[in-house]
Amino acid sequence: MSVRNSSPQSSVEAASGTDPAEPDVRTIPTPVGDARATLYPAPGTVRGWFVASHGAGGGIEARDLAALAAALPPLGVTVALVEQPWRVAGKKLAPAPKRLDEAWIPIVDALKADMAGARFAVAGRSAGARVACRTAAATGAAGVVALAFPLHPPGKPAASRADELLGAGVPTLVLQGDRDPFGGPDEFPALGATGTLTPVPHADHGFAVAKRAPVSQDETLKTITDAAGTWLVKLLG
Repeated sequence: MSVRNSSPQSSVEAASGTDPAEPDVRTIPTPVGDARATLYPAPGTVRGWFVASHGAGGGIEARDLAALAAALPPLGVTVALVEQPWRVAGKKLAPAPKRLDEAWIPIVDALKADMAGARFAVAGRSAGARVACRTAAATGAAGVVALAFPLHPPGKPAASRADELLGAGVPTLVLQGDRDPFGGPDEFPALGATGTLTPVPHADHGFAVAKRAPVSQDETLKTITDAAGTWLVKLLG
């Protein structure tokens, strides 16, 4: 599938990182409608890519995704934040998981044209993390970063989605707030030799912390970006 540039910045400029203040916005056709990817290029040598999407209740402006888009490019990791077709179309409700997967695989395939063979990780927050896990093998990703993985619906721990997480088939990093009603870190199963679970203290499902918490919001986001950055540098080489 082709990728259409939606900004005046060229593909060459995006790849070289000559203007990091102007992210490159792409429109990506999929079988279920157009998606939109905002690229934050790594300056200089590119170590790899981080392709991430949002959850069912928000967009790429989520605090964790925005923090990662700022923190990862200086480490040599180009970031692509993807708005799913249902969000681009202005719909308020996400479609069924199968439809999300049908869009995600061609989105990643289209972005590979810009990667020049570089290794990449797929990622998402909440429902987007589920998509990344379910499709990791099909996209050829080197790893998955699961932000606020919704292990179960709130108050229903028996309705576990652990099989999606454990079935990713690639190294996986889970970043989970310890006040997350969709599953705190202590509820997760053992992730195996290639899985890493990093608790985010005092954070809820959106990685927000209360004003009375002993850590600030900025410190919480740094916990997330430091853990993801360290893990990705090791994964991508």
